[in-house]
Amino acid sequence: MDKPKANIVIDTLMFLCMMAIVGIGMLIKFILLPGKKAAVVYGRKVDLLLFGLDRHAWGTIHLIVAFVFLGLLALHIIFHWKMIFVLYRRLSGNKVTRRIIVTLVVIVSVSLVVLPWIIKPEVQESSQKRRH
Repeated sequence: MDKPKANIVIDTLMFLCMMAIVGIGMLIKFILLPGKKAAVVYGRKVDLLLFGLDRHAWGTIHLIVAFVFLGLLALHIIFHWKMIFVLYRRLSGNKVTRRIIVTLVVIVSVSLVVLPWIIKPEVQESSQKRRH
């Protein structure tokens, strides 16, 4: 497959992944409500399923699609690297400014990926077992 066709395929798959991420996120937030909210809406304790999957299973699908999207994004960046590099050099002034910007972007990007693995949640005793 030539590069333009590969770009179209990758960009289309990225778009579909992003729409799936948004759609599943809204499904989890607004349709497959957690326990207490579902009890308020339905008047009793109920389990909400869509296609036999609860909100936690949909959350797993949400995460998997996000990882697929990140892989496609990496391919997208690789395919467009020359253009990105040329535009970046043109838009950012001198070499020092470019290095500062790249350093900040790398630090923020790495932090956003690594921090969820090293931060510790606040643990509180619960009077009752809750299932979201």
